[in-house]
Amino acid sequence: MSASVIRGMGVCLPERVVANEDLEDRLQTSDTWIRTRTGIHRRRWVEPGTGTGDLATVAGAGALSSAGTDADFVLLATTTPDRPCPATAPEVAARIGLVDVPAVDISAVCSGFVYGLALASSLISSGVCARPLVIGAEVYTSIIDPSDRGTAVIFGDGAGAVLLEQGDEEEPGAIRAFDLGSDGSNSDLIAIAAGGSRAPHRDVPAPKEDRYFRMQGHSVFAQAIQRMTSSCLSVLSRTGWPSQSVDVFISHQANQRIVDAVGDRLGVDASHRFGNIAEVGNTAAASLPLAMADAATRDGVEPGARTLLTAFGGGLTWGSVALNWPDVKPIHGVPARPSSG
Repeated sequence: MSASVIRGMGVCLPERVVANEDLEDRLQTSDTWIRTRTGIHRRRWVEPGTGTGDLATVAGAGALSSAGTDADFVLLATTTPDRPCPATAPEVAARIGLVDVPAVDISAVCSGFVYGLALASSLISSGVCARPLVIGAEVYTSIIDPSDRGTAVIFGDGAGAVLLEQGDEEEPGAIRAFDLGSDGSNSDLIAIAAGGSRAPHRDVPAPKEDRYFRMQGHSVFAQAIQRMTSSCLSVLSRTGWPSQSVDVFISHQANQRIVDAVGDRLGVDASHRFGNIAEVGNTAAASLPLAMADAATRDGVEPGARTLLTAFGGGLTWGSVALNWPDVKPIHGVPARPSSG
């Protein structure tokens, strides 16, 4: 049977490394506290003047280079577009050199990359396009309150991308099944309260806390574990794979305790769990492709290995995907330094 297959992979991480020790004085915290609560040791932050589109362009171009072909559709999953209007994806497509190619942003917060994969696969199967490029890119430092210990220590910036093409479901990189869901009744658990049409800045001067990304940590923690576990079980039932047969498990890199809890509930052996939260923090929609590229580069996963990806984000949204581990070499890049004038 035919399936959408990952043919290329690209990533972009800023050069600036911010260690836990760099945040201790400003946030009245400690390296030990951050590591214990989150599993994060350091993260990457962009230089002032660098936007999401800059990271997405480098990652997207890397995926095309990795695949050795161009794309005919661009899907950009992000919570931090360069501007509220227009979408960032068309500019990214143009910068990559994809002329007259359809391009659109996807807003599903940390679940955006999984949603992007599902939409791209549907576009292929329906004949709308043949080689969609799916990018997850974030500059979370643009929406985080630098004085908020609850979020400033967690999030990092980065981008990852994959190029899809039609192939056979048995080959490496083939996507086997999806599970997606949402619960808008809990939308306030992860949100930026002000700045949209419901609370425009021009009408009501928003207090500081409403202008930044906020999440209700304890409630999010419980929801993330519950939703991702249930979603993973659902997608595994569609493939017929027992959870113990999963060779590669990559959860959204939200918090190491969440990742461990989901893996434990599924019964996936610890040696089959992969991630890079310790090095890059939570990069939201970029989290899964960055973790995949890290595993492909450092851990030498066997092509075709049974792989399970899962994510949870604001909305609330969540999603999981089962696939055969791709036989690709990720292309790594860094954003160009912002012009000084």
